[in-house]
Amino acid sequence: MTTESADPETRYTITARVLHWTMALLVLAMLFIGVFMVTSINDFHLLVTIHEPLGFAILALVLVRIGWRLTHTPPPLPTGIPRLERLAAMYSERLIYLLLLLQPLFGWALVSASGQPVVLFGSWNLPAIAPMNITLFAVLLRAHEVTAYVLYALFLAHLAGILWNTLVIRNRILHRMTFRPRLKPAARDCTVNGVTPDQGRTPDERRDRLR
Repeated sequence: MTTESADPETRYTITARVLHWTMALLVLAMLFIGVFMVTSINDFHLLVTIHEPLGFAILALVLVRIGWRLTHTPPPLPTGIPRLERLAAMYSERLIYLLLLLQPLFGWALVSASGQPVVLFGSWNLPAIAPMNITLFAVLLRAHEVTAYVLYALFLAHLAGILWNTLVIRNRILHRMTFRPRLKPAARDCTVNGVTPDQGRTPDERRDRLR
């Protein structure tokens, strides 16, 4: 099976990669904190003090990332990916952006509806964006929970797709978002089942090939 190496032109910019992995770590931390908030009563208040500023940080970062995405063309997907998979990747990416934008807004609004301030640091609070209302609070809480479950599912599907393409199809799609050094020109040739043209050659044959 012929696969395509990740040349510099097929990789995301360094800014996009930093934003991607920073947000991935923050969102994973937020999701796990959310689970612990539901199951751990003793540490609830401590977790809230982490959860609220972390959610605001995610909201700020997702706005930056959406702005960067709209002004920078992403690298093309590796050749050989079926059309349906390309469409699924495109629309799932958009859905993830949308949910990452809505999730912290739902959280901010539900805290406002509860009558409590969203505390960032010390006495620095965010303004309320929803009126105090117990019914509205219940609706926003449910929306916050459902959005979290959908994000879990999307992240698992995203991870499964990356692992499938990386370990089975072997089209180096993961390399588009990693920080590995750029490959030298001689190492960017196409591979067959992960075997480069130089494998199996003697040192003299390799030197002759590079001349």
